[in-house]
Amino acid sequence: MSVGVRGTGVGSFPGEGQRDYDEALSVVLGELAADEHGLAFVPEVPGRGAGAAMTGRTLGLVTELDADLQPEGWRLTGTSGASPADQRRARSLLAQDLDALEEQASAHTGPFKVQVTGPWTLAATVERPRGDKLLADHGARRDLAQALALAVSDHLADVRRRLPDASELVLQLDEPALSAVLAAGVPTASGFGKHRMVHPPEASEALEWVLAAAEAAGATPWVHCCAPDVPIGLLRGAGARGVMVDLDLLDAGGHDAAAEALEAGDTIVLGVVPTTGPLPGDKVLVERVLRWLDMLGLDPEEVGAGLAVSPTCGLAASTPAGARRALELARNVARSVSG
Repeated sequence: MSVGVRGTGVGSFPGEGQRDYDEALSVVLGELAADEHGLAFVPEVPGRGAGAAMTGRTLGLVTELDADLQPEGWRLTGTSGASPADQRRARSLLAQDLDALEEQASAHTGPFKVQVTGPWTLAATVERPRGDKLLADHGARRDLAQALALAVSDHLADVRRRLPDASELVLQLDEPALSAVLAAGVPTASGFGKHRMVHPPEASEALEWVLAAAEAAGATPWVHCCAPDVPIGLLRGAGARGVMVDLDLLDAGGHDAAAEALEAGDTIVLGVVPTTGPLPGDKVLVERVLRWLDMLGLDPEEVGAGLAVSPTCGLAASTPAGARRALELARNVARSVSG
């Protein structure tokens, strides 16, 4: 059986302080960086505050738009000039995290993954200056996606500078809200209604701007969506060369779309390691992955590097020991499936 299946993580880790981030980074590098079946990544520790969580962390990268933190969450200010203090703090915290990465892994020669929140999840969570989500404003969500594309280019250039010998950079676009955006499932500010659905062509266009920016910067673009009804075909059509899914949430159409992606040479990252409850042993998860491949009529040898294994979602609600074990399981399962 060919070597190539990789184990990785979605991104988030438990903790509340900088020491917890440093420990998370050490765990990621220790479990994944030195193994041919591991795909290391920049960990996220959202317990440190809003600027370290997925929305704030990404807004810290977006220099084209100013945002501040309100009791209801992040909001664009509608002003220009110096970035608000909350956004500057988020930017500074990420720079500090990348400094730690450079210090510990500047000589890393394998693949490496970074995570950024996608345009539709941002549009569903960030407010306009006068209230309600950006999702309610066609022009605002377009501006956001274009600003994010620029931010992704700059971010990847920064990571490449810090990891000059990495064999591959992967950009993971986190889109947990995408299915709800497409299905008119995002609540309005009042909570009594739902935002109108975004039609697939517009959803695809915004994703394409960001994914194309990643590819132009020399990275392989993936999209992570740990929700039901993952639109795998739409994501691949927009330029995603990999899609990260939760196996428990895939319906029949999702299984077929995942098989089609693998057969076409794209990557499917199969979320099989639980993030809640007791963790199973390696053998149980290996058998589950092999049964899934068999159900789809796919030969593990032919799938090769197109398949990766991960936890079902982030690990922020886990314990430090549980998060370490989850990554170890993902790597071990990948190694076993590879033979």
